[in-house]
Amino acid sequence: MKYAYYPGCSLTESAVEFDVSTRSVMEYLGVELMEIPDWTCCGASAAEPISKLMNYVLPARNLAIAEKKLDGLDVLTPCSACYLNLLKVNKEVVGNRTLHGQVNEVLAASGLAYSGSVAVRHILDIFINDIGAKIIEQKVTNNLEGMKIAPYYGCQILRPYPVFDDPRHPTSMHRILSALGAEIHEWDHGTSCCGASLMVGHQDVALKSVAGILADAEGADAIATVCPMCQMNLEAYQSQAAQFGAKPIPILYLTQLMGEAFGLEDGALQFEKNLTVSAGVRKDIANKIWSQPNQVENGDKTAEAKAENFSKGAHHV
Repeated sequence: MKYAYYPGCSLTESAVEFDVSTRSVMEYLGVELMEIPDWTCCGASAAEPISKLMNYVLPARNLAIAEKKLDGLDVLTPCSACYLNLLKVNKEVVGNRTLHGQVNEVLAASGLAYSGSVAVRHILDIFINDIGAKIIEQKVTNNLEGMKIAPYYGCQILRPYPVFDDPRHPTSMHRILSALGAEIHEWDHGTSCCGASLMVGHQDVALKSVAGILADAEGADAIATVCPMCQMNLEAYQSQAAQFGAKPIPILYLTQLMGEAFGLEDGALQFEKNLTVSAGVRKDIANKIWSQPNQVENGDKTAEAKAENFSKGAHHV
């Protein structure tokens, strides 16, 4: 399998661990990623309020390059916001003669044009529909048995375009985590919004969203995410969210958990870049503290105490 790879800005700055672990996991699974040459920002959430046309042109430019230089390979992106922006071109520009003409008129200044032939795929879609949970399970060498994970989808990968999963009751990440041997933490906030960029302009609103998600994850050993914006909000603002009842918990990218289950080296997973993964938490993950038998003799900690210690360790950065 081969895909045109669009990392997006976050994966080259604040979410390098997502980029590195994605590339590592894909290589391990035998998937070839061809990075789109000279790719540029998709506009994130900032372009649309400034210019509706620019909001389409920026992601269309990347698709046009993939179409022209990478033989129209499916574009794979790990970032949920990038996925939404790229997909929006195919959903709203292609088929709209007037808008499509305006977009291509701007692209023509760079010698580009986009015909609409490139499929946009989120990494979760690739994992579950192209590779498959069964193949992933067969690749596991260091399963996550006993580790309870809360699968967090966020709101951008399935809304408003539910391409590969049910937007209200998604199961794709559940199936991958189960294939890794992990236990699923059942909760109600798996598709809730984290507040996204409201964390900048209306932090009080976003903090309450984050607190609700973190509170509902209580009892899990970690939250798994596939979105750098969600990961940042859930991880970096845990101490502020505590005023609304949130408790600390490690926030890990799905690809880091996959790499851990595949037995990949630390350098391929970059846990040290996660704010909620201290050296102690990393040691707990490596030693599978959650799966150790309940020992009550000789003053040993109980399994519950170990789990509590694991969660507390998320703040020891």
